[in-house]
Amino acid sequence: MDVDKYIESQVKYKDSLVLLRNILLKTELEESLKWSAPVYTINGKNVIGLAAFKNHFCIWFFNGVFLKDEKKLLVTAQEKTKALRQMRFESINDIDEDTVLAYAKEAIENQKLGKELKPAKKGKTVNIPEALNAKLKTNSDLKAAFSALTPGKQREYCEHIASAKREATKESRLEKITPLILQGVGLHDKYKNC
Repeated sequence: MDVDKYIESQVKYKDSLVLLRNILLKTELEESLKWSAPVYTINGKNVIGLAAFKNHFCIWFFNGVFLKDEKKLLVTAQEKTKALRQMRFESINDIDEDTVLAYAKEAIENQKLGKELKPAKKGKTVNIPEALNAKLKTNSDLKAAFSALTPGKQREYCEHIASAKREATKESRLEKITPLILQGVGLHDKYKNC
């Protein structure tokens, strides 16, 4: 699929997406298709995307959190998205070409300046829950295998046990993860590279 086919497939908002696309193509952004939707980049960095949904279509700004948004047009798509902002429309009549172009140019300038919200990294410390710590003290093979795991895998196991509310659940989880630790695999390894 390419951008033309994506736009053609959005029957309800086809003309609106063509208009937005033409506005974005007036800029220096490069057009591509990512995640089955049009994405506009500069120097290999995602800046803007287009998307159509059931009740609206939108432009999303990957680092929209840095836009001034003087006209108060941007919304946070989901609570968990820290940097992404959307400019939503319900019809082609909602599109003000000058405003869209101004926001796009500001987003491009922000990207050139390196304004980018980096995801928060989890702490590097491993807080071993008491139940696991007690078992490590009594089982030298388990302790050696746990020590050989990467800090990230150690944290996964520790958080898995610590997140249980009841002691019985903590013990049950500890029993289930012990063979995995001894095998040297991470808690979520079977889901990786799917």
